[in-house]
Amino acid sequence: MFTGIVETTGRVTAIEAEGTNLTFTVESSLAPELKVDQSVSHNGVCLTVTSVRANQYTVTAVDETLRKTNLGGVQIGHRVNLERCMPANGRFDGHIVQGHVDQTGRCTNVQDLDGSWLYDFAYDTPGGASDANVTVEKGSICINGVSLTVFNSTDNTFRVTIIPYTYEHTTFSDLRVGDVVNLEFDIVGKYIKKMLAGYSVPVGLV
Repeated sequence: MFTGIVETTGRVTAIEAEGTNLTFTVESSLAPELKVDQSVSHNGVCLTVTSVRANQYTVTAVDETLRKTNLGGVQIGHRVNLERCMPANGRFDGHIVQGHVDQTGRCTNVQDLDGSWLYDFAYDTPGGASDANVTVEKGSICINGVSLTVFNSTDNTFRVTIIPYTYEHTTFSDLRVGDVVNLEFDIVGKYIKKMLAGYSVPVGLV
């Protein structure tokens, strides 16, 4: 489990294809503190460390992850937001984040407010399971692994505001209009939406 409080960023230094999977080599100040089999959030995607060497480590993303997140578009030189899993005795500074991206969205507007930055995002609502992907006013959202507060919430758009510290210490400073972002919606909201919608009963059990 994660909290959406990014510890640092890492830079992708190599990408190697292994069948339909991609193995990423990431350079980061966190590398010396990592160990094999440890879970690390990369742009909000929970991946397992497979090797560590000096200031670099590797993780592998399978085809399903590449297709449903923005990791499939990551290139050598790109930065990613990093967060290690929350320790049992850690302080809960963000919100409950699983590292399981629900879907991607797209940045539709960036505005410098002279002291903060306003970002607009849109996402598809095709129906089915993704009906649980909802935002609420003043609720939580995880964008590329960053825990943020939503405002101007609609059925498939929302806004967030970034303070200077977040802008400087995450990849939000790299984000441009049109860029694809990973979205993990609030787990509490998803469960409530599912319960209110009811559960379908498989044929043969009624």
